[in-house]
This record gives sequence, structure tokens and C-alpha cells, in this order.
Amino acid sequence: MRLSSRARMLKPSPTLAITAKAKQLRAQGIDVIGFGAGEPDFDTPAHAVRAAVEALEAGETRYTPAGGTAELKQAVCRRIAGDYGMEYGPTEVTVSCGAKHTLYNLFQVLLDPGDEVIVPAPYWVSYPEQVRLAGGSPVVIPTREADGFRMQPEALEAALTPRTRAVVINSPSNPTGALYRAEHLEALADVIRGRDLVVVSDDIYHRLVYGDERFVSILEVAPDLRDRTVIVNGVSKTYAMTGWRIGYAAGPAEVIRAMEALQSQSTSNPTSFAQKGAVAALIGDQACVEEMRRAFARRRDLIVEALNRIPGVTCRRPEGAFYVFPNVSGLFGRRWGDRGIGAPADLAAFLLDEARVAVVPGEAFGSSEHLRMSYATSEDAIREGVGRFAEAVGRLST
Repeated sequence: MRLSSRARMLKPSPTLAITAKAKQLRAQGIDVIGFGAGEPDFDTPAHAVRAAVEALEAGETRYTPAGGTAELKQAVCRRIAGDYGMEYGPTEVTVSCGAKHTLYNLFQVLLDPGDEVIVPAPYWVSYPEQVRLAGGSPVVIPTREADGFRMQPEALEAALTPRTRAVVINSPSNPTGALYRAEHLEALADVIRGRDLVVVSDDIYHRLVYGDERFVSILEVAPDLRDRTVIVNGVSKTYAMTGWRIGYAAGPAEVIRAMEALQSQSTSNPTSFAQKGAVAALIGDQACVEEMRRAFARRRDLIVEALNRIPGVTCRRPEGAFYVFPNVSGLFGRRWGDRGIGAPADLAAFLLDEARVAVVPGEAFGSSEHLRMSYATSEDAIREGVGRFAEAVGRLST
């Protein structure tokens, strides 16, 4: 059967593919340590679970408005006011089936064929694919490890064309964990200001920032960009609610209306009782978030230190999220039997086959020198997994 050009163009998510392969091996009784999935290993907070169960028992299992319940929109507004210090109204907020769905809807309503979207690399794997699905063209701007994997204002300026429609800012970042500080955002805002483009501010990891760092929104340093900035967020990462599929956007009312109209013709509303759980998560006791954040900070320090002890591997210490992005180019040129290690994908295959360690090669994120490893797993798994990594690398021939 002939498929559409859109379907033929699509690439499956490599992070989900790695995770699925690791699960398949485990199902066969093979002990695999997985660093692939961007999924907290904590339980969803009990008060969010209770709220969903009570909603189910009360019969709240029917359709809601396509863009989410009034109660959940109000909860999102309260959360943004508390976290960002900015006031949004319900007409400026919409709820979708996860932040990925929110981004998909956003690109669909923003882009016409040929429109360009600036995407800093390394990037989350779905940005370029979603832009292409909307008929747009991703314009990838490489960033440097020496610059903390942050897009530089002069690089942004050089990439802008009359077709530029939007720029993506993901802070903290997936896959690097890089955080844009106030001075970085001010410099980018100076370039964006006066241009007819939309800022897509993907803040899904904004509560997961470590040490003395703090999350800063571009609207904190450039409030004049509010009328063309869309904040994207959700409950998946902050509250360990990945399977609940609740994401949201806050932005100009006309963009929000368009996203809701699109959603009304696709998925319709997010799950009714999941919305109840999200309300409880957003406005309930936030102590659970701090507990998870502290655990992630310990894991970050553990995995960075362990990776940096492996000859040929260097690992920058990320400021946020729950990923490390080790540079493994020092291992290129080594051999594994009759096969060579010449790229991250080769090393990832070697580690899965020989060490039973699942990592995601950097090519999926726009890097030819790195691996992405999620530390959303236990400290014991980190020790065991990086230990296997080190032992396996020691067997490579030069």
C-alpha cells in the first residue's frame, strides 16, 4: 500500500527505540542497565494519584472541553504565577496530551510550507521531525561544549532569514542539561526583539535545576516578548507523571485558540481523570518535587564523576534536567573484534551487545561526538552501568 510522503519521511523516536530494545532483552532474561528513557523512576505523588482515583469513582470519565477543564487551566495559571511570577488567564492556556503533543499542535498552527524554525543542536529528537510534519524547515544551529551548549546570539543572528518563523529555546536542555542564565537570554532577546518570529520556550525541566543555579524564563529578562512567546510545559518530568499525558502551553490567546481548534479535530480532550490528577499535582504539596530534585542532583554528581574516570571519555556537569552528554570521541579509532568504533552509534551498539548497557547515540540529537545517558535511575544502577561501561571500554583494542 502506498503511504503518504509525510509518513515515508518520518523517523521513529530513537530514545523510545533504545528503551524498547532494552525492555525486550530484559523480557528474555538478559540483565540490561538502561540509560535511555527520559522518565523519572519515582512514583507519581500520592495526592495526585488519589485525586485521579476519586475522579474515577465519582464518574468523571466523560469528555471535557478540548483544551482542558476550567479547573486545570486555573491550576496551570496558578503554577505559572508561582514559578514564573507572571499572570496568565485561562484564555491564554491550553492543555494537551503531554508536552510533546503541545509542541506538535503549536508547530502545526504556526507554520506554513517553507517556514523556518531555529533549532539549537544538540536538540531533542522530536523538534526537527515535528517542524517537518508541519511543512516547515528546521534550521539547526550547532552549539559548542565550550559555550555550555548554549546558542550564541551571533549564531542566531546569522541564521535568521525572511522565512524564519520561530526559535526554540529549551532550558534546561534535553539532551545536554544545559541551562540558559539571565545574561544568555538577554543577549538572545536583543537579537529576537524587533523580528517577526515566535519564541517557543520549552520549559519541561524548569523545576529540575541543581546547585546554585536557578531557572530563568526569557520573559523574566524580556517581558516585552510576551505577545510572541509560547511557554510549553507539563507534569511528566516534574511530578513523575509521564504516562498521564498532560502537557500545557501558555501564550497569546489567538495562538491558544488555534491550538484548541486543531486539537478538537484530532485527539479532543486529554483524559478527564488524568486532568484531575494534574490539578492536584500542580496546586498540591510541592515537597515531593524537592525530594526528587535532590535525588537527581546526587545522581548527577555520581554519574559525572564516574564517567570522567573512564579513559577517552569526558563529561560536562549539566546544570539541570536528568541527562548527561558525555563526549566519547576519545574512543574513536578503537576496535571491537572486526568492527571499529568511529561514531557514537558504533559505541552504543558495542555497549548494548557487550556490556548490556543501553545508551542513546548522539547522532539522534545532532552530535557526532556524544552519547546521551539519563540518570533517571537508581544510584545502584548508575554505579553498575557505568562500571560495565568502563570495563567494556577497557577491552577495546587500539
